[in-house]
Amino acid sequence: MNSEEAIKIIIRPYVTEKTFAQVENEQKICFIVKRDATKMMIKNAVKALYNENSININTARTVYGKKAFVQFESVEKARDLATKIGML
Repeated sequence: MNSEEAIKIIIRPYVTEKTFAQVENEQKICFIVKRDATKMMIKNAVKALYNENSININTARTVYGKKAFVQFESVEKARDLATKIGML
């Protein structure tokens, strides 16, 4: 997957107090993604855009769009990526 396709899948990070705390507590970052994106598409998009491997992805449909909770291998990796995308 190239970065142009990945940008269409991952729309933006979703930042609230709860998702901010999930970075430290659960190694997760929340993204708003395209409605028809599958977990495998989201995993490949994260790898293409941020060059990080995810270990688990949970999705939920909300009024804000489809959310993807992406879990990383360690707190450091999640924190570094959150800093890189401007969450922290």
